[in-house]
Amino acid sequence: MDSDRRRRPTLDTVAAAVGVSRATVSNAYNRPDQLSSSLRERILETARSLGYAGPDPVARSLATRSSAAVGFMLPQGLSGAFSDPALSIVLDGLASTVDGHDHSLVLMPGDATGGPRPSIVTRAQADVMVAYSLPDSAPALDAVAARGLPLVVIDQPVLPGTARVEVQDHEGASLAAAHLLGLGHTRFGVLTFALHPDGATGPVSAERRSDVGFRVSRDRLGGYLDTLEKGGVRPDNVPVWEARGSDRELGRLGARWLLTREPRPSALLCASDQLAFGALQAARDLNLTVPGDLSVVGFDDVPEAAYSDPPLTTVRQPLADKGRRAGELALKLLAGGRPPRPTRLDVSLVERASTAPRT
Repeated sequence: MDSDRRRRPTLDTVAAAVGVSRATVSNAYNRPDQLSSSLRERILETARSLGYAGPDPVARSLATRSSAAVGFMLPQGLSGAFSDPALSIVLDGLASTVDGHDHSLVLMPGDATGGPRPSIVTRAQADVMVAYSLPDSAPALDAVAARGLPLVVIDQPVLPGTARVEVQDHEGASLAAAHLLGLGHTRFGVLTFALHPDGATGPVSAERRSDVGFRVSRDRLGGYLDTLEKGGVRPDNVPVWEARGSDRELGRLGARWLLTREPRPSALLCASDQLAFGALQAARDLNLTVPGDLSVVGFDDVPEAAYSDPPLTTVRQPLADKGRRAGELALKLLAGGRPPRPTRLDVSLVERASTAPRT
């Protein structure tokens, strides 16, 4: 094995073959603008003929103390992440921005702690971290702080000294509730997700609603209940079901519970489109028509919302733009910039066929 290692071509091997300096060969790979196109092509062609594949990225990161990578910390495992269309769109926006600047993206799946294991964060070859909807108590955040890495937060948590991208969650929920009030609805149910780090699934008591651990869940639930109260609907008359995640089967389970209350809600406010799709299925399970017997409003406006049965009225948030903005912030921090003020993106209500006036 030692003899193989001695025979393996290096930068110096290529430099000697071309008759240029080691630095010139390095520039052919890392700073091509410093060379003429003809010289760079001659170097690369010689390297190919010698079997040299280019600089070792691990050795380069050790030498420069930089990996040029962006770490993306997920709140759940990869299978759950990729089945969430909203997260996938955000990730696509982030990846397209990072890829366009020759940086790689390192995905770090979460576990029961609500984020990646600290050991994964400690070992990750990344120079900046992006946290996607992690709980305040996620141990991964302590590992980021211990490494002294810059941090970009998408949605939550709210941490001092970090860059953050969020949307108008309270305002968007308020738009949804006002829409249903305007249609004459007076009996409501709410499907929300992840109010608390314990990830409980089931009905939410009035006491539990007042101490919500996640900003997004708190703001959306608050937007619903505040607006309904202004419209004359007492919040304690609005049943709320919490799902431990944004999952359509959990939405189906919660909606079945809500729709068997007395009096039965004529409208459901869902904190995500995935929960809303579950609610549509629950209505079919109970032989209820949408929007004849029940109106349903989601939140996100994922592509499927326009093609569901019926097409879903929902609150549109700019998912791809959220990812792009986070990518831009990560690149700014990589370049030594300081975290700016939080970026807050607008939302809008998209009216489709899942809502109608109360009959």
